[in-house]
Amino acid sequence: MGRPIIGITTDSEGEYLKVKHQYPDAITKAGGVPFLIPLSGSTAFYSERINGLLIPGGNDLDPFYYNEPMLSNVKPVSRKKSDFEISLLKEIMSLHKPVLGICYGMQLINVAFGGTLFQDIESQLSVEINHKKDYHIIVITENRFLEKGRFSVNSTHHQAIKKLGSGLSAFAYSNDNLIEAFYKDDYPFLIGVQWHPERLKDNELSTSLFKFFLEASTDTK
Repeated sequence: MGRPIIGITTDSEGEYLKVKHQYPDAITKAGGVPFLIPLSGSTAFYSERINGLLIPGGNDLDPFYYNEPMLSNVKPVSRKKSDFEISLLKEIMSLHKPVLGICYGMQLINVAFGGTLFQDIESQLSVEINHKKDYHIIVITENRFLEKGRFSVNSTHHQAIKKLGSGLSAFAYSNDNLIEAFYKDDYPFLIGVQWHPERLKDNELSTSLFKFFLEASTDTK
């Protein structure tokens, strides 16, 4: 059996497409073949040819998508990018193929399911943790994929889930009660995580997450 092909969405900067190398590196290490998807072309075409979809981290989702005015410290990605990724998400899910969203990717999935975001944790919430840097503890509760318990994860985000999207179930929380992970219960594999597992090398939690994602993607071949 061949290695599963994992589509990874990209961003653009001037004349160039860009994605941080840790994402394809993590897919390769887990046994998959990374396929970088540009922000153009048919989302149906890409969805038919990949075995799983990874929506990586990046800047912020435009609050236009959840009907709020934009705060001054929000740095939105282009609507072209987000529109493309939402379309691709719908196409890949119509084929029941696995989806993993990381940081911005998690937030986009949440909003695509009707959820909302805190645009800036520091100015909108009183929390104990600086989520923009360093590490903090999360608690993983009962779920179908990852081991329960307390884990240390890296954190580089200033936005967070406010209202959870329809049909999504939270299964990890920070000590200040922000949602750190969710899954879709009635779907083979759809997970969003707020931390960056692709940066945590030789980490048991990250290894397990990518292992289960790749196993689910192998089943779609």
